[in-house]
Amino acid sequence: MDEQRYDVWASGAAYDRYMGRWSRSVAREFTAWLGRPQGARWLDVGCGTGVLSSVVRERCRPGRVVGCDRSADFVRTARAAVVADARALPFPAGAFDVAVSGLTLNFVPEPAGAVAEMVRVVGPEGGVVAGYVWDYAERMGLLRRFWDTAAELDPAAAELDEGRRFPDCRPQPLHDLWTGAGLVDVLVRAIEVPTVFADFADLWGPFLAGQGPAPGYVGALAPAARDDLREALRTAVPTAPDGSISLWARAWAVRGRTG
Repeated sequence: MDEQRYDVWASGAAYDRYMGRWSRSVAREFTAWLGRPQGARWLDVGCGTGVLSSVVRERCRPGRVVGCDRSADFVRTARAAVVADARALPFPAGAFDVAVSGLTLNFVPEPAGAVAEMVRVVGPEGGVVAGYVWDYAERMGLLRRFWDTAAELDPAAAELDEGRRFPDCRPQPLHDLWTGAGLVDVLVRAIEVPTVFADFADLWGPFLAGQGPAPGYVGALAPAARDDLREALRTAVPTAPDGSISLWARAWAVRGRTG
């Protein structure tokens, strides 16, 4: 199965309904952990719809925030962003004090190249490079329930499971990626946030929008198979008496500095 065929990133608004509401909570914890001084120049690599950039503006009092993403539609949704490849950033060396990337690096074909570019644009001394990715294999509850359920109905779906596709979304590989780029004082930590859905429709609806691997898979199913998956997932998730569904989402965050 061609995994990348399902990695659809074309609608910023649809993606925000699917994952943006949870990534915003992670971004708040992440920026607080970085603790950068006011007035810093920030670059958000793979900015998507601008969730992380907006949190930086709200909470960090930056001197400048620039985002970049390969998706032109996402860039139109984000604020102060440019279309660019993470492996070839269109900025001079030392243009920023902080380079960050949220929920993106696992989708970059050569993440080491992207981290090397982040190191380059923050300069050789005192710059901070940081990022975070979902813990797909274990505690990104929404996707873990989805792919486990999908694979029970369709074993071929296991090939699309981000937990299988992205084994580097774990503490040691992230630490090695950062140290391999020459960064020092590298730290990795978990960030966990609750993901609460008003009801099953609130959970299932974003899977119909076609943004990301799981919704891309749902969109490719025949109607009957899609209905079977919907009902199996309804049974698999923990539903409270009021109809709400509470899960947890864990991200692994990593940071290091240059020089």
